[in-house]
Amino acid sequence: MHVLVTGAAGFLGSHLTDRLLSDGHTVLGVDNLSTGDLDNLAHLGGHPRFRFEERDICTSFDPGHVDYVFNLASPASPPEYLRLGIQTLRVGSVGVEHTLEIAARSNAAYLHASTSECYGDPLQHPQSESYWGNVNPVGPRSVYDEAKRFAEAMVMAYHRSRGVSTHLARIFNTYGPRLHPADGRVISNFMMQALRGEPLTIYGDGQQTRSFCYVDDLIDGIMRLAHSDEHLPVNIGNPVEFTILECAQAVLEVTASKSKLCFVDLPVDDPTRRRPDITKARTLLGWEPRVELREGLERSLDYFKSKLVHGEGAAPSS
Repeated sequence: MHVLVTGAAGFLGSHLTDRLLSDGHTVLGVDNLSTGDLDNLAHLGGHPRFRFEERDICTSFDPGHVDYVFNLASPASPPEYLRLGIQTLRVGSVGVEHTLEIAARSNAAYLHASTSECYGDPLQHPQSESYWGNVNPVGPRSVYDEAKRFAEAMVMAYHRSRGVSTHLARIFNTYGPRLHPADGRVISNFMMQALRGEPLTIYGDGQQTRSFCYVDDLIDGIMRLAHSDEHLPVNIGNPVEFTILECAQAVLEVTASKSKLCFVDLPVDDPTRRRPDITKARTLLGWEPRVELREGLERSLDYFKSKLVHGEGAAPSS
């Protein structure tokens, strides 16, 4: 297939691009590099079936005929979507519409990378796709949460009104190589702090929970969903739940760090619980994650060590 991947220079976008190329497809990757990093695609230089274009999908464009559109374009880490609030809302609305128009013109299938943040700070636990969420529409995180919720509505409108074959992946916390070392998410924060010997920053009392999915498992789930007949949202994540304190302890063990813990105030609207109900993914896709947290951290260790050696750790500058 000829495939368009937006957000191709990002953490998930670059891994998805690798998978598509390994499956024999031809890929056009686009990214405006506001949070993406060309280093994530450097290993594909000269690849005969890959082409990259720097562009903002909030401006309409014509990539030519494509068979599939994977839309992963959006800031995803809290510091970045808080810094780029208006851009985050635009890429989740205008950008999504532009990419859906591309799919409609080409009669292409379309997969949108949505998020567990659609559930907000959930009152239902674990979270199933039928749960409508508990989201603050005017809080600091709303620029991301509501952009993703609006995007889901836009995707379903194109499916129902224009007949586009669409798919919605609600992605839960994912980690692994190429996760930016200073993107503000739990695993990257802990890994870099532990490797530097700095205190690990714990927000609140550390009893809030997350469910961490290794990137290879996540990409496998996305690919299975992409080739399914399911058009409504599907949770793609690891149902094994950890407290933040448990995650910190696992990182300290994997890195052999002597770092202490530093407790600070919990951010506004930070979810207290996060765990996907993946019954739908198991039933419809035959999918469930295979990599346990400790193994995934070990697989990621060399990557974070390399970032430490090269003095990286500052957030992207644009």
